[in-house]
This record gives sequence, structure tokens and C-alpha cells, in this order.
Amino acid sequence: MVKQARKFDTAAVLDSDEAIAEYMAAAFETEDAAFIADAVGVVARARGMSDIARESGLSREQLYRSFSVSGNPTLKSMLAVMKALGMKVTAEALTSTARNKPTTTKKRKTPAKEKLTAKTKSRRTKKKVISRPKKSAAA
Repeated sequence: MVKQARKFDTAAVLDSDEAIAEYMAAAFETEDAAFIADAVGVVARARGMSDIARESGLSREQLYRSFSVSGNPTLKSMLAVMKALGMKVTAEALTSTARNKPTTTKKRKTPAKEKLTAKTKSRRTKKKVISRPKKSAAA
């Protein structure tokens, strides 16, 4: 007999304010915008998407669409949902070492792109440059 595994729903275990706060803190530490948006969506589902939609003034469909892994919520909708969830976004000064730390949002070149770049550079260097003699000022 084969048992099928059920998909884990994070919203089901977010049953207290402390659990939600820890989950959101971990999401913000990743500095991954897609993960943060999805985490806000998970917390909204845990609290009840209809209630959050009513309190934030946004439609349920917009919330589901914006706060998914592939969503891209606006700052206005992010702040409205965070307020409806009873949370706020705060700013904290970085230490000098944290400021110099590279962010994770930079895209790395794939090996294929690096090879392509190397090929185009070699093509550029193979071009012949014909220099014209300069005219003298006396002429």
C-alpha cells in the first residue's frame, strides 16, 4: 500500500503571535523579496485572508496574487497588509561591516554567458585598426 505525502502548509502551524513574529523575522533576514512576499501571504492565510482583505482594503484575489512566491506586491499593499496583521516595518541602522556585505540580490553570470562574453571580447580584439598619419600643423 502506497501512502501519499501531503504538502506541508506553514500557515497551519502559525497559531500564535510569537510564532508569526519569528517566521516573519526569519523571512526578512533572508533579504529575498519573493520569500518575504510569500511569507506575508502565509501569515495572512493563517490569520484569515478574508479578514485581512477587509481590514487592508484589498481584494482577496489581489492578496493571493501579490503575496505569493511569484507575486510582486507594491509597498502600499505591503504596508496595508502588515498593518492589518498587526505588524509594522521598522528601520534599523546597519553596522559598518553589514553595510559592506554584498547583497544577495545580485545576479551571477551563468557559465554560458561568461563564455559568450569571452568570445565577443576576442572578436573585438581581432579587428584591425588602421591609423591614419596625422597632418602636420605647417601644412
